[in-house]
Order: sequence, then structure tokens, then C-alpha cells
Amino acid sequence: MSVELQRRQFTVKEYHQMVEAGILTKYDKVELIAGEIVKLAPIGISDAACLRRLNMIFNKLLYSKVIVDHHNQIHLSNDSAPEPDLALLQWRDDFYEAKHPQPEDIFLLVEVADSTIKYDREIKIPLYAENGISEVWLIDINQQLVEVYRQPKGNSYQNVQQFFRGDILTIEAFDDINLTVDEI
Repeated sequence: MSVELQRRQFTVKEYHQMVEAGILTKYDKVELIAGEIVKLAPIGISDAACLRRLNMIFNKLLYSKVIVDHHNQIHLSNDSAPEPDLALLQWRDDFYEAKHPQPEDIFLLVEVADSTIKYDREIKIPLYAENGISEVWLIDINQQLVEVYRQPKGNSYQNVQQFFRGDILTIEAFDDINLTVDEI
């Protein structure tokens, strides 16, 4: 006899209440994905170096045009509050003190992956598409490439491209700014 187990789904509000109550702390590296609390993978040394480079590049190229945010929560829906590796957000004088960034505040999300590439491709990127995130970059550390996802429709992207060393990337919202895969 098999028994089907039911999972308890959480809302973003309940997730935040767990933080306020001390059930989850800042030391719990987790995010809320489709109602489930998911443990984040540790950040590897190559991932961290890549994120530092991107942080420096984006701050240099887009200073005072965007807020470059990393490893902070975005509020996508009632049941999803992921923490992308990096986000380019619309400038706000309050730096999102009143509320977490929403899909309409986001120019670009970046996920950097070595061991989590399958999870990012199969879970996070469809979630981003479903919530209308216009552009996502998935940086595959192992393959030394950047996958660029644009034009969300349903839970997928209509335009998916791969960029390799030597290739030039642009950010859709800032098409006058170019950077190479080698810089990343």
C-alpha cells in the first residue's frame, strides 16, 4: 500500500513571519520557491569571484542608473521569494526599504552556477519567466558560457542564446552597454 504524502505550501507572508518569529534566521541560507522552503547551495570560490567581477562591472557601467543587488530577496508572487545571485533593479531613493523588489522593478537577474546548473535551468528560470522577468543570465562556470534568456512567455523564454569567451553581451534594457564573456 502506498501513501501519498502532502506537502505544506507556504506563502511569502508566512515565510516572513517565520523570519520574524526566529524560526528562520539570517544564517539559514534558504529561499521560498513555489511555496517550498529550499536550501541554497554554498557559494563556491569561482562563483564568488564571478559575482564580484559582475558587481564591479555593473556598478562601474551603470552607476546611478540602477541598484546592483546581490543575494537579496525579490518578491515574485504570493508563494515565491527567491534570492538570485545578482539583480539589476530600477533606481529607488529608498533602496527598497519599504518592500522587496517586484518583477516590474527588475531589469536583469543573474544566476551563477557550477553545481546548481540543472536546478537553475529547470526550476528558477521557468519561475522567472512565469513572473515576467524580462531578462535572465545563467552563467555556467563549468562550461565558461553565459546563457541569456529573453522574452518570457508562460513558464519559458522565447529567446535563449549562449555566449562563449570572446562574445559580446548587451543588457536588453541598456543596449548601449557592452561587455564580454571574458570580463565576466
